[in-house]
Amino acid sequence: MQTYFIGAFVAYFSILLLIGLFFHRKQVSAQDFNIGNRSLNFWLVAISAHASDMSAWLFMAFPMTIFLLGLPHIWIGLGLITGMFLNWHFVAPKLRTMTEKYECYTLSSFFEKRFKDQSGSIKILSAIILVIFLTHYLSAGLIAMGYLLESLFHIDYAIGLSVAMCVVIIYTFVGGFTAVAWTDLFQGVFLLCMVILVPLFAYQKIDGWNAIVQVANLKEIPLNFTSLDNFNSMITTLSLALGWGLGYFGMPHILTKFMGLQHVSEMNRSKWLGMSWQVIALTCAAIIGLIGIAYFPNGLDQPEMVFVEMVKDLFHPFLAGFILCAVVAANMSTMDSQILVCGSIISEDLYRHIFHKNLTEKKVLWVSKVSIIVISLVALLIAFNKSTTILDTVLYSWSGLGSAFGPLVLISLYSKKANRYGALAGMVVGTLVVMIWPSINSSITTYKLLPMIPGFLCSSTAIFAISKITSPNRPFQKTA
Repeated sequence: MQTYFIGAFVAYFSILLLIGLFFHRKQVSAQDFNIGNRSLNFWLVAISAHASDMSAWLFMAFPMTIFLLGLPHIWIGLGLITGMFLNWHFVAPKLRTMTEKYECYTLSSFFEKRFKDQSGSIKILSAIILVIFLTHYLSAGLIAMGYLLESLFHIDYAIGLSVAMCVVIIYTFVGGFTAVAWTDLFQGVFLLCMVILVPLFAYQKIDGWNAIVQVANLKEIPLNFTSLDNFNSMITTLSLALGWGLGYFGMPHILTKFMGLQHVSEMNRSKWLGMSWQVIALTCAAIIGLIGIAYFPNGLDQPEMVFVEMVKDLFHPFLAGFILCAVVAANMSTMDSQILVCGSIISEDLYRHIFHKNLTEKKVLWVSKVSIIVISLVALLIAFNKSTTILDTVLYSWSGLGSAFGPLVLISLYSKKANRYGALAGMVVGTLVVMIWPSINSSITTYKLLPMIPGFLCSSTAIFAISKITSPNRPFQKTA
């Protein structure tokens, strides 16, 4: 059986490496490596943006949540769909236009030029926060890969992590932004096919909806979406939706895909294609969790493996290995984008800022590539400690990025009342609130709120409040 699994994975990894090698020839500058010289078509932007969003969370954490906690947690998916749609509609076109106008290739550079910060404080602070949370986010993908390879091949967790990271580093290092976009397109289409295929087969193995209801009742797993006549239930529903959906406005590995679109006029087509992909993928992932309730009536020792165990039981080992490459696809399509964003932040926002004299594009390009290796190794070390679940790790990183940068992105694009002091305050407050909220939640309210909600609100308030305090009599100078 392991031979079949290994064969399927080797074939899949080989495809990814070939894509990276093919696009190696198209790099001529740091801008090409970090943002593909804004040359992506609408298909690439649509699928790669959503594929880089989902990660192994789509196959492992989200189905596990439905599998254990029932349908009320479908609001996580509904919140994500709403948040991403608003991101496409209100952020993507303006961000693409304004970053080209300012000749920016990272969020940090955009914030600096948008608020006319000559001190470099916005760029440096935002770059540091981005790298910290993205590296932590990257470790979540590695944890998922370690669990998967450990389950399939019975190899050491650390060895599995190392092998997976090596593959991602190679094709990202060699191919850059364009290779990442093309591999994400390939992986996005592949994982969508697999997430549709598996529940169709699995449903045939159970006694229909009645079997799900029967087991769910025995385990007291709720199958109602929510009880809107119960205030506590309404707060929980709102927390799930907003606690995840608001995060999209601050996700750099998604926002940079918008910045890489060749023609802004194609943004609308990208939006509808990408949203269709997301709706189908999240719906099928939730169905996998539901079917798993009846498929595994005695539960699982590792509930995050509900999709993996289902596939192993349903299909021939070679086909199962090929299908489980979808989890690899989901993981790598997020990991490569996050690694690349970290590399571009370090080279463009830190290295270029500190050593701004006597710089050549070749030097900046190599700093990006070396940074990719360093960030990957740090994330690998974090992932070796598998004390937290994939869901918890993703939620922490997602909340940190969303709270620190989501309000600032929106205000940068639409508000006339913010300045650089407010921008700095918003990033600091958003970061700190997310870090301390789990410890103070019970002291402030009896309702359990995800950290994104207080973080996003406090960050927005800080931006406007500090901007008003620091420039009470000076009108905002429009820069866009």
